Amino acid sequence: MEYSIRAANVEDCKDVARMITELSEYEKLADRVKITQRDLEQDGFSKKPFFHGIIAEVPEQHKTKEGHTKIGYALYFYSYSSWKGRAIYMEDLYVMPEFRGKGIGKALMRKVAQLGLAAGCNQLNFTVLDWNKSSLDFYLSQGCFDVTTNMGYHCMCCEGEALQHLAQP
Repeated sequence: MEYSIRAANVEDCKDVARMITELSEYEKLADRVKITQRDLEQDGFSKKPFFHGIIAEVPEQHKTKEGHTKIGYALYFYSYSSWKGRAIYMEDLYVMPEFRGKGIGKALMRKVAQLGLAAGCNQLNFTVLDWNKSSLDFYLSQGCFDVTTNMGYHCMCCEGEALQHLAQP
């Protein structure tokens, strides 16, 4: 199947917001999504963006029945490991269901890895739900390892009122 991978631009935010919703529904966490198209526009395309993105796109002749040509995306940002140095964190990797199994997800992940290496990063980090066996198997087949299993680390989060409380002097 013909497709291309390119850097996201502000005009892609509507489709990225749509695919974030699709991903959250797949992950059975749709009620957790609070981000809007406007948030994406501001946070990804300001002078100091909080994230970067890439888009998988198909030609018009392969568009979805709903008319979408933007059929996958990855969001990423740069971070730092006190042990390894520069790192890239892949926040999302998503391909619409009807386009899975065609190498598009691998191409998106490969591009994030290439961007990380070009920026001098030593590692690519991301999370995957424990029940998502097909994704876990794919990542393991790419040479990735499960940090929780191998090193015992758990990904933690502090948000909302807990974050407000933590920030109090």
